[in-house]
Amino acid sequence: MSSPQTVTFPSRNYKLAGHFYSPAAGSPHRSGAAIVIAHPWTSIKEQSPANYARILTQAGFTCLTFDAAYQGESEGEPRDLEDPYQRVEDIKCAVTYLISRKDVNSEKIGVLGICASGGYAPFAAQTDLRIKAVATSAAVCVGTMARRGFDQDTSNMDILKTQLEAAGKDRNSDVGGEKVPIVHLLPEKPEDAPAELPESFRDLMNYYRTPRAFHPRATNTSLPRSWDIMGNFDAFAHNDMISPRPLLMITGTKAATKWYSEDGVQKAEEPKELYVIDGLTHADLYDKVDEAGAKCVEFFGKSLV
Repeated sequence: MSSPQTVTFPSRNYKLAGHFYSPAAGSPHRSGAAIVIAHPWTSIKEQSPANYARILTQAGFTCLTFDAAYQGESEGEPRDLEDPYQRVEDIKCAVTYLISRKDVNSEKIGVLGICASGGYAPFAAQTDLRIKAVATSAAVCVGTMARRGFDQDTSNMDILKTQLEAAGKDRNSDVGGEKVPIVHLLPEKPEDAPAELPESFRDLMNYYRTPRAFHPRATNTSLPRSWDIMGNFDAFAHNDMISPRPLLMITGTKAATKWYSEDGVQKAEEPKELYVIDGLTHADLYDKVDEAGAKCVEFFGKSLV
């Protein structure tokens, strides 16, 4: 895959940093079909989005990856804020950027969201009719995760209450209140991991905090005030509004988050598909992407014609 073009585009008042990938030489002609690829929470464009862009461009698609506002190389203060509504706006503005380009067909734009963006991408498509097809990989709704955690049959409300108290203190620090420590989502190093670390977090740690995918701009941190924005967000509640445009949600049999994709598909109307890859965990879907990427090629190939 050739090196992508470095681009920028606005999202509200912020300048976002992106990578624009042209179709690979000799790849199938897709008549300007293009895919926005949005990254997971605490991640950046150089990680899992680049892996999917490699497969999609080899299949003839144009791809745009980017760092969310407040994160990576994009603008936005305070740094390391996770704001679902800004993240959705970022996706919509990425679509606008693609429409501005003469080498993109504005009627053939799809979105692929990974992990947290697997919630943001459907949410964006529910009301942005310019998005003609939506795919997700290892999807998570950050609001549901804040309220219920990773497991389907649990409640996280006691923990969320503590997080919301920290969020309030974090906001107060803007006017002289005490500083609240930033949240480290994973152990900084595998050797720092406690023995009781849940397997779902160990799966993520083995991706982000090891040479497998470590990147200095993927900070593993999030501001406490993020939780009072995420706490009542619901990515999939109106997935029925995506129809008659198609929805594909990809997960793995070993993904602790598999039930999120099942929930997202259940709340959608046809055409929709849940595609489950045998043997893959949540983080496996970030870099073991041959099958998931091939499925995306098939899906967008049929949807963006």
